[in-house]
Amino acid sequence: MDKIDREIVRWLEQDARLSFADLGQKVGLSKTPCWQRVRTLERQGLIRGYRAELDAERLGLRVHAFLYVSIDSTRYADFEAAAASHPAVLQCYTTAGQADYLMHVLVGEVAALDELLRMQISRMPGVQRIETTVCMKTIKPRAPVSGCLLP
Repeated sequence: MDKIDREIVRWLEQDARLSFADLGQKVGLSKTPCWQRVRTLERQGLIRGYRAELDAERLGLRVHAFLYVSIDSTRYADFEAAAASHPAVLQCYTTAGQADYLMHVLVGEVAALDELLRMQISRMPGVQRIETTVCMKTIKPRAPVSGCLLP
């Protein structure tokens, strides 16, 4: 990735609806070379897709919780498949530390979180223990990945 490619991904993360002409103007290229670079970044898998960013709170999804999940060591694959397919699980990571996984879930209200934990997450394959931290206020939502790229 060169400097122009880094600029392209930065602009696309800010506004994926930019036309190739507008994007090219911002990075110092004409429309066609800009389009070619974007296509190359897509083929290389550096750009995986484009999506709308939704306002969860306006959609009624106000409770973010972070779950530390410990599981039976023989059930990793089954647990991971269940977590990956669950619609309330925004993110799931393996961890080194007190728990095996860290999950980020999103629901509408605390009662829904209780239902999710007791009736769904706790029943995923191999789950032995869940520790839950409820988010009180979001200070910094997901930042652009391109901000982590070196200049």
